[in-house]
Amino acid sequence: MSSDMDEIVQEFLVESYEALDRLDGDLLALERDPNSKDVLASIFRVMHTIKGTCGFLGFSKLERVAHAGESLLGGLRDGTLEVSPPVASALLNTGDALRRMLAHIERAGNDGDEDFLHLVATLERLRASGGMTVPKRVPVVPNSPRKAPAADMDAPAAEQPADDPVRATSVADTNIRVDVGILDNLMTLVGELVLARNHIADITAGAADDPILAAAAQHLHAITADLQDGVMRTRLQPIHTAWARFPRVIRDLAISMGKQVRVETDGDDTELDRSIIEAIKDPLMHLVRNAVDHGIESPAEREAAGKPAEGVVHIRASHEGGQVTIQMSDDGRGIDLERVRAKAVERGLLRAEQAKKLSVRDTVEMIFQPGFSTAEQITNLSGRGVGMDVVKTNIGRIGGNVEVATKAGKGTTYTLKIPLTLAIIPALLVDSGGQRYAIPQVNLLELVRASAEQIETVHGAPVYRLRGKLLPLVFLATELGGDVAEGTTHHVVVLQADGRHFGLVVDGVSETAEIVVKPVGSYLKGVDTFAGATILGDGSVGLILDIIGLARRAHVLTKTQERELDEALAHDGDETASADRAALLVFSDHEGGRMAIPLEMVTRLEEFPRAELENSGPFPVVQYGEEILHLVDISRLMLERRNKARTEALTSVGDVLPVLVYLHEGRRVGVVVGQILDVVHHDLVELQPGTRPGVAGTMITQGRVTEVLDLPQILSDWDEDALAALTGYEELSA
Repeated sequence: MSSDMDEIVQEFLVESYEALDRLDGDLLALERDPNSKDVLASIFRVMHTIKGTCGFLGFSKLERVAHAGESLLGGLRDGTLEVSPPVASALLNTGDALRRMLAHIERAGNDGDEDFLHLVATLERLRASGGMTVPKRVPVVPNSPRKAPAADMDAPAAEQPADDPVRATSVADTNIRVDVGILDNLMTLVGELVLARNHIADITAGAADDPILAAAAQHLHAITADLQDGVMRTRLQPIHTAWARFPRVIRDLAISMGKQVRVETDGDDTELDRSIIEAIKDPLMHLVRNAVDHGIESPAEREAAGKPAEGVVHIRASHEGGQVTIQMSDDGRGIDLERVRAKAVERGLLRAEQAKKLSVRDTVEMIFQPGFSTAEQITNLSGRGVGMDVVKTNIGRIGGNVEVATKAGKGTTYTLKIPLTLAIIPALLVDSGGQRYAIPQVNLLELVRASAEQIETVHGAPVYRLRGKLLPLVFLATELGGDVAEGTTHHVVVLQADGRHFGLVVDGVSETAEIVVKPVGSYLKGVDTFAGATILGDGSVGLILDIIGLARRAHVLTKTQERELDEALAHDGDETASADRAALLVFSDHEGGRMAIPLEMVTRLEEFPRAELENSGPFPVVQYGEEILHLVDISRLMLERRNKARTEALTSVGDVLPVLVYLHEGRRVGVVVGQILDVVHHDLVELQPGTRPGVAGTMITQGRVTEVLDLPQILSDWDEDALAALTGYEELSA
């Protein structure tokens, strides 16, 4: 089968081959027991399914033969025909003919030149004669002079040779159907293997002097990762299975409402775990129905507005950053914001003066309130207010979120961002109150350290000034009923939930790890702080934090607080961030010199053990997710720019490499530094001129001279061939 065969045709071939294999056995069983209604019903279903599907796909010859076979079987089912040897032989020959045409479809994409009119005539004569007589020979009208005369159809059709390349490589031979329960059980076992792998990795971390044990652990890690990836792929399904029914649903809804609507889809082959697909079917269905009901106008209204009479609902899916993004948009009237505000006041959700100041974003968010609806009348489609809040709740339960953009007269777009799977997820492990907790990385934005002096208070709530914006803080220990650890520095995990950001203050940050999600016990079902549990590498149980639930519990995502923070920032005078003020990440090189770059340039801060480094030619690299991350030493880069000559080996960087992950011209590069020191805010207009190439300017931070680097320019001048000549550069991976 060609690699570009349409997926629907491929599925049709697999199902048809399997059905025809059962057909032979069922026909023989029916010949032995003509009164078996169950067997006859099974045979009829096979023929009916093949006929209906091949007609839809445009295989007319295949449809003609299947239709003739179905008609004969219909007579058997109705009792107007009896099962006889001629009938059984003709039906067996029908199965053989169908196989030949399926093989031709698989090989050439069509059902071939042979029309099997002789077989169709035989089936029709048997039905007309009651199944007891059949002519000895049926004339054939061939479509091509190359075909040989037909054989007597009373005799079984000749079998294809066993070494026929078409049948030997059949799609049916390369596909197998597996019960979903078996796959779920296999996924559970892989999860247990991942836990065992994590446990062994935890043990071997303290046995660095045993190279044999370390090698075995590394081999186990690689095998487990490959097995996990393979099993995950068996659970993946194309996302179009979640919206396969939408065209029919939209058609029926549009007709019932006197509208004209069509569906367009993009990214149908985007794959998701089947559990995720099942979870999003109902939310997507509601969004589609809502678009037809509320969004798309009537043909007359659309034409009056200069639009085509037919409205369009467009659904698009794509992989983005370890997640799947689904966009569902319509070209309808858009959300009436004034009407939403009026309904919010009417229901007591807002005061009139608050509604007048409500931003567009906050106004749109009102549609997700429980029981909220702008419909004037209650119908079987709308008006009860039990839809949009369920959409957001269900998407939130699987770690996703929903965003809405609307424009009057142009339409509305719903953007759903959801994880690829729920079974095994990457997470950040943090410490609080002597316990370890897991934070799904899908919610993680960045990690920062804040001194006690950097934490401010706005209306009694703690906040941190992050790149000119006030970030509300939640102390995990406080929310869990414990005491906040004393210290001069706090670890702040910057998270996103429900489209908003907040900082979670923890006692410490441990590591990143792949964790197996386990359901929590029934006694914790009502606690919205935890999304599940996992077994950590040391065998202990760790709870997985429900970021949205935690944020709601701490009341950091309320619109009122967001407005208060904005107002506080607007009245903050000299502390207000401006276009000439930036957050800078301060670090040292290997000689202790202080440098800084704008924090917005850094996508992640990482630490890589020297033992994980490998070589790609002369350059050190490290495995970074599914990528290979090239590492460059900031000290050597700066000296090379100044000297333009070969340099000597520099101070060792130690056993752990602090790395700034930077996206340079579409490729991630790891910039190795000496030590990450701090994040400061500084007016760029106050920078003093730089003293060497690659330095945009200098400033004073914490009483020390700090160079602000022009990292894009430095890396643009970076030439790998030149770096290969640098003495000692290979020592990074030595």
